[in-house]
Amino acid sequence: MAKTQSALDLLAEDHRKVEMLFEKFEKARGAAAQQKIVHQLCDELTVHTMIEEEIFYPALRGQIEEDVINEAYVEHDGAKMLLLALRDAEPDEEFYKAKVTVLQEQIEHHVKEEEKQRDSMFAQAKKADVDLDALGEQMMMRKTELMQMADEGTLPPPQMEAVG
Repeated sequence: MAKTQSALDLLAEDHRKVEMLFEKFEKARGAAAQQKIVHQLCDELTVHTMIEEEIFYPALRGQIEEDVINEAYVEHDGAKMLLLALRDAEPDEEFYKAKVTVLQEQIEHHVKEEEKQRDSMFAQAKKADVDLDALGEQMMMRKTELMQMADEGTLPPPQMEAVG
């Protein structure tokens, strides 16, 4: 049986995949290629925010600084607004590329705060009384289910949690 992946490793792996997709978008030539990458980005980010909001963040409530979790929800909602705008957008629309660029900037900021700063969410989670391996297993099961939905075209659109 495969080794269980910790919640932090799973999320960091997602972050690297999304960073790679943004790089691919920048290099992509042609509207169809760009749109395919944007759809993949939308699915990956929608699934990622869902597993964080359904499983990871609730498990950290009361274990790490409340402000860090609340800010993450608000940052997710900012990204979700762009995901919703890009889901059905055409690459030749006036602000298409600008929306992808701003989404990338928001995600880079969010990743930095989650995993790279000294007092980041990940650093606090490592010190918290949370079983990160069990959490990772739970998150992986949900991610597999959601990615299957994405493949079938039945993944629900992102839902706002903190911003009306």
